Amino acid sequence: MTRSEHDFSKGSISRNILTLAAPMTAAQLINVLYSVVDRIYLGRLPGHLALTGLGLVMPIISIVMGFANLCGTGGAPLCSIQRGRGDTEEAERVMGNAFTLLLIFGAAVTAVFLALQRPMLYLFGASDATYPYAAAYMTIYMLGTVFVMIGLGMNPFITAQGFGGTGMMTVGLGAIVNIVLDPVFIFALDMGVQGAALATVIAQACSAVWALKFLTGRRALLRLRLKYMALSAKRVRDIVALGLSGFFMNFTTSVVQVVCNATLQAWGGDLYVGVMTIVNSIREVFFMPIHGLTNGAQPVTGYNYGAQLYSRVRESARFSVVVTVAYAAAFWVVAMVFPGALIRIFNSEPEVVAAGIPALRIYFSMFVFMSLHMAGQGVFVSLRRSRQAIFFSVLRKAVINAPLTVLLPIWLDTTGVFVAEAVSQLVSGMACILTMYFTVYRPLRRLPDQPRQEA
Repeated sequence: MTRSEHDFSKGSISRNILTLAAPMTAAQLINVLYSVVDRIYLGRLPGHLALTGLGLVMPIISIVMGFANLCGTGGAPLCSIQRGRGDTEEAERVMGNAFTLLLIFGAAVTAVFLALQRPMLYLFGASDATYPYAAAYMTIYMLGTVFVMIGLGMNPFITAQGFGGTGMMTVGLGAIVNIVLDPVFIFALDMGVQGAALATVIAQACSAVWALKFLTGRRALLRLRLKYMALSAKRVRDIVALGLSGFFMNFTTSVVQVVCNATLQAWGGDLYVGVMTIVNSIREVFFMPIHGLTNGAQPVTGYNYGAQLYSRVRESARFSVVVTVAYAAAFWVVAMVFPGALIRIFNSEPEVVAAGIPALRIYFSMFVFMSLHMAGQGVFVSLRRSRQAIFFSVLRKAVINAPLTVLLPIWLDTTGVFVAEAVSQLVSGMACILTMYFTVYRPLRRLPDQPRQEA
């Protein structure tokens, strides 16, 4: 593939986005298999305690992914903008600084979380019955945090250069390894949750090696160079400022998961914590295509913004909104019509299915509005509108969802936890898309395109 084929200022916007989004969507779906496959296998063990125990670790996994997003979604759009401006050296310096940050955050998160493991898991809703399962998984997973950080955090820099297929292979390789090793470790070697965690860590290590091999190789347009890894205060500020939206999205997701698990433990016990684990697993699978599409649009949108082709920026925003809404509507139909079938993928115990069907329908009742939130958020990140991106990340989960999760069960029992999610999707989705329209989309219409002259 020639360098001109990575020039997003040329050709069809929809084709440019889909060229990146298709493999990125596949990559996101494959990536979620790391944890979802673990849950499917553990859901086959007798009872639901192993599955529930893994669900208690999900908030911690979300935080780890948040730090990876802090560097990846913070640095990759900056690289796209610098590429659009023709400044390759600065783009490589940004990538080098992001890699150093990933190493620092990975080491710090590992040390802190392992030290606070027991009180943290009980705070997150563990009981004496589920704590051993959660602790066994968490200990092994945290020892592989650096691999997780590198694999997830550096992959956006591959996609930002236009190598969507290679980005897909980063997570595809790890997913294949995970799927193969899971049944071997969990069942053949009788390691249970520890086997699931070990398979995940080995798989993430494979992904990390693949990403680093590409970014230091000859095919990359932007290479990871040792001389550009020394931290610069300005670049760190820029990366962190833009990446905070992705971080807060994961962090607030973690907070809400903790609040949900603790609330459900108080009002419904381990059964409903298990149901929430299943609902969150389904959400991850069906949410990933939206995440893949919005991430696929970001390099195209950012590149054209850097090249001052504002009409193409608007076209990119329109395309992202239409496609994400269409997909979300299709999934909504599936969730409303076949909730039982979705739940049985993870666990077929009658009491779990009976409790899970109404919970799932309520949880996803406003999923279409969630897609509007993600589309608007993607545009803000692409254009370095970090304050708006951070605000809406915090609004949905921390400001709306978490308080309602605590308050609504007073009147609605466990149902209130799932209603809280639906309300947050509706309110934040409409607020985000309308803000994007009036503060970004409409003002760009008044700016004339100023294409960069060829040398």
